[in-house]
Amino acid sequence: MSRQIISFPVGGQRFNFRVAAIILVENHVLVCREDDDAYVMLPGGRVELGEPSAFSLEREIAEELALPAELGPLLATSESFYRRQGEDFHEIGFFYALSLPGQAPDGRSPWLKRRDEGHDLYFDWLPLAGDALEKANLLPRWLPDFLRDPPAVPAHVVYDERPA
Repeated sequence: MSRQIISFPVGGQRFNFRVAAIILVENHVLVCREDDDAYVMLPGGRVELGEPSAFSLEREIAEELALPAELGPLLATSESFYRRQGEDFHEIGFFYALSLPGQAPDGRSPWLKRRDEGHDLYFDWLPLAGDALEKANLLPRWLPDFLRDPPAVPAHVVYDERPA
């Protein structure tokens, strides 16, 4: 059976269903930059048709990091509306806690470089304090504040950065 990611065009827009890992160690978060993108994101990827979101994240982390990982609870869901590379997106996101046993920031940059689906992926630990997350252009834009001050219960975030 062929794999079918849940990302498709609809009337001049694109719908995405994405999962991401919030990996926090020593007041740092692990982020990923693909090739020469002008932004970073949390590790993860798109959900495939027929997959539960938690399974999708475990699959994506295995593909991208190739390190042992332990999936934690769902921390947030999001509805994001944004424009990238001339295309309007409507993205549903599921954000899970995840740990990488034995892994931590060690001063290297990139901390890890991997090749996945024809792209170079660069992983770095960014400090939560200060403006490192903003300087790296962590997307979606609501994440820096969320990571610095996470709610006590899972959150549902609606974020619209389309021009008014």
